[in-house]
Amino acid sequence: MKTTQRAEKAPDKGDAERRSRKASKETRQLQLIEATIDSLAKRGYADTTMADVADGAGLSRGIVNFHFESKEKLLVATLQHMYDEYSAHWRSALQKAGEDPARRLHALVAADFDRSICNKRKLAAWCAFWGEAKSRPTYQALSGSRDQDYQQTIIDLCEQLKQDAGYLYDAEATAVGLSSMLEGLWLRLMMGAENMTRESAYRAAVEYLVSVFPKHFSREGETGEKIA
Repeated sequence: MKTTQRAEKAPDKGDAERRSRKASKETRQLQLIEATIDSLAKRGYADTTMADVADGAGLSRGIVNFHFESKEKLLVATLQHMYDEYSAHWRSALQKAGEDPARRLHALVAADFDRSICNKRKLAAWCAFWGEAKSRPTYQALSGSRDQDYQQTIIDLCEQLKQDAGYLYDAEATAVGLSSMLEGLWLRLMMGAENMTRESAYRAAVEYLVSVFPKHFSREGETGEKIA
């Protein structure tokens, strides 16, 4: 009986090289974006230059221009990266919390004070962008779609808790109040107001949950939770 053997396909060197170049390009762009965040935190929006980013990344200025062409494109890419990171973070926390709406809302609040997201470097960069958003339609469009998803998630959870316990609040107004408070706590942390720490900011957020959703949250149960 005649048998045949399937010849193994030799690795395509061209494909490997293309993948390597793509990985190298993505790595380099991320390096420049991280350097941009550093510069925004240190110098602010107006005083951040392509040269500052290049020096911070330890790369030539030509490489910065090659990848992003202009300061505006670099800043848009940086804002996109920060939103992608933030979105992935809260969505992951939501998924890990399961289906219970109270656990999911608590997970969203706690995620805002995780060290990987909530640190002075990134908070300062966020504030730099917030200060420019009003006059830059590109920033408004980018942040608007992302913020809408996040805000709608909070509204839905507030509505579920209202239906579950018979609360009398307006779900949308309550959700706006919660997200506004979280933004305000980030601002206080960035400014170092009242010697606020991530832990004390988190406790303040928990107080909001306890006061608005007393049938679902308690100080004893929630303040014992630790943030990463």
